[in-house]
Amino acid sequence: MNDAGEFFQDAPVLGNQYRGDAALQAWLKAYLPAEILKQITPGLDRLGARAAGDMLAMAADADAHPPQHVPYDPWGRRIDRIDTTWGWQALRRVAAEEGIVATAYERREAAWSRLHQFVRLYLYHPSAAMASCPLAMTDGAARVLEVFGDQLLKQRYLPRLLSRDPAAFWTSGQWMTERSGGSDVSGTSTTALLEKGAFRLHGTKWFTSATDSQLAVTLARDPEAGDKLSLFLLELRDAEGRLNGIFVHRLKDKLGTRALPTAELTLAGTPALRIGEPGHGVRNIATVLNITRLYNAVCAVSYMRRGLALAEDYARKRRAFGKLLSEHPLHRETLAELHAEFVGALHLVLHLGVLLGREETAAAGTADRILLRLLTPVAKLFTGKQSIAVVSEVLECFGGQGYIEDTGLPVLLRDCQVLSIWEGTTNVLSLDVLRVLDHSQALEVLVADVDNRLARLQLPELAPTRDRIRQALQASRNWFDATAGSPTEREAGARRFAFSLARSYTAVLLAGAVQDGWLEGDILQRWCRAPLAQV
Repeated sequence: MNDAGEFFQDAPVLGNQYRGDAALQAWLKAYLPAEILKQITPGLDRLGARAAGDMLAMAADADAHPPQHVPYDPWGRRIDRIDTTWGWQALRRVAAEEGIVATAYERREAAWSRLHQFVRLYLYHPSAAMASCPLAMTDGAARVLEVFGDQLLKQRYLPRLLSRDPAAFWTSGQWMTERSGGSDVSGTSTTALLEKGAFRLHGTKWFTSATDSQLAVTLARDPEAGDKLSLFLLELRDAEGRLNGIFVHRLKDKLGTRALPTAELTLAGTPALRIGEPGHGVRNIATVLNITRLYNAVCAVSYMRRGLALAEDYARKRRAFGKLLSEHPLHRETLAELHAEFVGALHLVLHLGVLLGREETAAAGTADRILLRLLTPVAKLFTGKQSIAVVSEVLECFGGQGYIEDTGLPVLLRDCQVLSIWEGTTNVLSLDVLRVLDHSQALEVLVADVDNRLARLQLPELAPTRDRIRQALQASRNWFDATAGSPTEREAGARRFAFSLARSYTAVLLAGAVQDGWLEGDILQRWCRAPLAQV
């Protein structure tokens, strides 16, 4: 109330996003070695404060002032300049300063370094106006250079991609999509021509995210590989800052991710360097996609967390029907259900961060590598859908204010909508899961891993959950075996099968935490209310 007796509702307020995240802190305490947790906590605390502090103004500016394409200078010269605001540029500086990419490659925490980096991304993303998108592609480019690049490429570009100095830090785009389609790269028409011993690219790219980056990786048909696809790296600008044979047609007008420059452009003799063996582009780009898909999953979970942080704070302030929202049993129940979905997804993506860290430091066994390959598309497709559903419910928790743009709430839903589309749609990734299972012993490895985890569940109250998980996994396996002779039936059920794997595997991770005494059994019970097997 003001002095005139008028009522004004207080807006939700964010506190330090690391200190206030009990689920994250509990997971880190349970799984990280104590000395490593002690080592990384001050940095996480600092980033948690920035995510609720100076980054919010940067993100608000970037969202309010989308990038602008300036095709010509005042004298008619083609320049194709893309102007971004101080907020977008400041978020890029924060990314460098906080080592959002570099942390994974400095490997100060050995095999735990990738997990540490995932946590930093998780804290950074919801306050970054989608600046995490170029970071995902930068990370993917760094990894593909680390694995497939020759020494010259590594020396030339890795120091830039992994720098903590904002003045030296470069980001990379990932330009795969052409008019012929998105995930189906077989229709790629971009060609690499050899001119005076160097490659030059020719073709049109329909979507190019992070078009203000310094680098990009792309696929093109390689004359040295019988026109098979190879992976190429290109610098967007020359030493004078002019685009290298690149013509920008327009920036895309998108539902969300408005601060992110996404362009339609043509490569007209753009100089490029090949990464890896000729004709192995699809295999090599898979290394990039493994990184970007896991970024996608981490960002999806972080949006769930941000929405809940806002909704929970608001519930402690907003009065309706004579009491606070937090005092209404139905509202508490709604928030508890959303919280359980978030916690389950958090456990899944952090577990994959551990597996990826082991793989990158040669500490992974065969089973770890197979599980990582199988669960990466599962986690991406599942959390992408989860995020949209949870954030939509969060907006409803604010009533009409959740639908008003200047509250800063609708942008959460507009932006998270892309997470089910980027890096492979739900259907595309469901089919990828089937491909993994068709060409390896992945299902047997998954079943063995789940069986080992179930064997640890000795608390009597966990017996019903243990049985449900076992039955759900068996139902999924029975469906997979039964559809072996019917490709049409198997493909039609691929999405339900992938969701079954996601819910069942996450359930066993949650059950292990309950067995170890650091997770509330209520969260596991809520997770298991939804069908674990959907086939």
